[in-house]
Amino acid sequence: MATVDLKDVKKVYAGGVEAVKGVSIAIPDKALCVLVGPSGCGKSTLLRMIAGLETISAGTCSFNGKVVNEIGPTERDIAMVFQNYALYPHMKVYDNMAYGLRNRGMPKDEIDSRVQAVAKTLELAHLLDRRPRELSGGQRQRVAMGRAIVRNPEVFLFDEPLSNLDAKLRGQMRVEIKKLQRELAVTSVYVTHDQLEAMTLADILVVMNGGLVEQMGNPLDIYEKPASTFVASFIGAPPMNLLTVADGKLADGSAVKVATPARATTLGFRPEDAGIAGKGTAGGLTLDAVVEGVEPVGAESFLYCAAAGARIVVRVAGRSIAEIGDKLTITAPAAKLHWYDAAGKRVE
Repeated sequence: MATVDLKDVKKVYAGGVEAVKGVSIAIPDKALCVLVGPSGCGKSTLLRMIAGLETISAGTCSFNGKVVNEIGPTERDIAMVFQNYALYPHMKVYDNMAYGLRNRGMPKDEIDSRVQAVAKTLELAHLLDRRPRELSGGQRQRVAMGRAIVRNPEVFLFDEPLSNLDAKLRGQMRVEIKKLQRELAVTSVYVTHDQLEAMTLADILVVMNGGLVEQMGNPLDIYEKPASTFVASFIGAPPMNLLTVADGKLADGSAVKVATPARATTLGFRPEDAGIAGKGTAGGLTLDAVVEGVEPVGAESFLYCAAAGARIVVRVAGRSIAEIGDKLTITAPAAKLHWYDAAGKRVE
């Protein structure tokens, strides 16, 4: 059993630079918590503080209710998987996986039993005699994961482990990581800048921005009700369309024609919630748009349009019949609109 609790955790570097500005997260036992956000948002720094690789300037980090601020990395019973694999190039796969156990003085028979069992689980048994340079990127990442798993830690920490892999392999590895985490039932914290990776892996999703938590919760809840324009524009591919509203009018002077909440200065809608209709369609939001780009991706197409003084994206099924230069009427149901105030915060 392992719970991880962060309470008002801060990191201030020399010169007064605040990388993390007061983060509180409660991660229950066996959960996979994903920290996501753009470069420089503080997610990797936060992970390193959980690992004990960075000192905590203020606040507390607790494992199972015990504050570990002053406890070193080797005593925290964590295992970390890095972006660059961090394998020893001169060692064979077997020795890379066994290295940490040997340092602990574990009996040879138990080391062999653990390594063989994990190698079988990760489909590495036939690679145990190879060196890292003889492996593909995906195989190296599985070795790095295997080295962490054999330690049987209380907490797994992943620092952008898939960023060096190609798109197809990233998809395969996401499935493997999720499956393994479920089978091992180990509390895990995973850092990524890839919102698709975050959405598909997380039990708890933490969206960070500028050293702070913008929103935390179930991934689909966050997708469906972004708490801010930052979250709305970061989570989703393509991201939410956002349009400026003032005195019931859009940036091009056209009327919104739907009830606008008090204090709302921005309205948003997801590309998949938009549709194409003929003139005079009643109900919801209606926009006159001009197609500026068409992106077919197989099962669906994305239309990039100029509308209401902004660029919007519409997702349509299959092959689009629209072409660049076409004039369209874009609609979005009132129930699918999202509203935000001048500070970028959600207005209900």
